[in-house]
Amino acid sequence: MNKADIIELVEKTLGNRDQAKVAVDSLLEGIAQSLKKGETISLRGLGTFKCVQRKARQGVNPRTGEKIKIKARRAVRFSPGVQLKKAVN
Repeated sequence: MNKADIIELVEKTLGNRDQAKVAVDSLLEGIAQSLKKGETISLRGLGTFKCVQRKARQGVNPRTGEKIKIKARRAVRFSPGVQLKKAVN
């Protein structure tokens, strides 16, 4: 499933493709902006998105075997909720 598929699902409920696209785009933009601020997003039944800090570390270039330094960065983690885990299993 991709973004277009999600828009189609929302369109079935709203009855209007333009409104569905705006709704999905604003939801995704809101999630991205909140994560950028470092906020945690909890969607009951789905799970939790949170931003975590990754430390700098040493890596290896698989082609050359050369050691490289990987910079510290922020990453997004997702923890599935209980209902999602049950639905999948």
